[in-house]
Amino acid sequence: MKLHEIRDNDGANRKKKRVARGPGSGKGKTAGRGIKGQKSRSGVALNGYEGGQMPLYRRLPKRGFTAPNAKSFAVVNLGQIQAFIDAGKLDAKADVTEDALVASGTVRRKLDGIRLLAKGELKAKLNLTVTGASKAAIEAVEKAGGKVTVTAPAKEAAAAE
Repeated sequence: MKLHEIRDNDGANRKKKRVARGPGSGKGKTAGRGIKGQKSRSGVALNGYEGGQMPLYRRLPKRGFTAPNAKSFAVVNLGQIQAFIDAGKLDAKADVTEDALVASGTVRRKLDGIRLLAKGELKAKLNLTVTGASKAAIEAVEKAGGKVTVTAPAKEAAAAE
């Protein structure tokens, strides 16, 4: 086989059907869209429409429920905090608050507060102040010689005053 003998397999490339290019093409005039009606016009998206049959999303039962007052916490793992301390973006000697975590880029935003989880390993001795923490995370911080202070979420604290 030589370079000039290489070609695609039969049927690998098919010619594009050029619609609306005259009666001789077999797809002239209405371009295969039929005559009139919503689907013959441009800009039509009938997703989920099943020709008048009850659509699937209405046939299936509804499940679950979304609590309107549910809290949404930003999550940070101990391993992430340790990585940011090693990189010099977080100061382990100063108190590590939620604002410090946001400023360093460990978490993007506070949401309803920051919750500390125990994934990863923490070697630094830290004084952490967060909205929530798992039991395992608190134990891991205390094992490293640090302390975790858990505060009430900001919105709850404002409502309590």
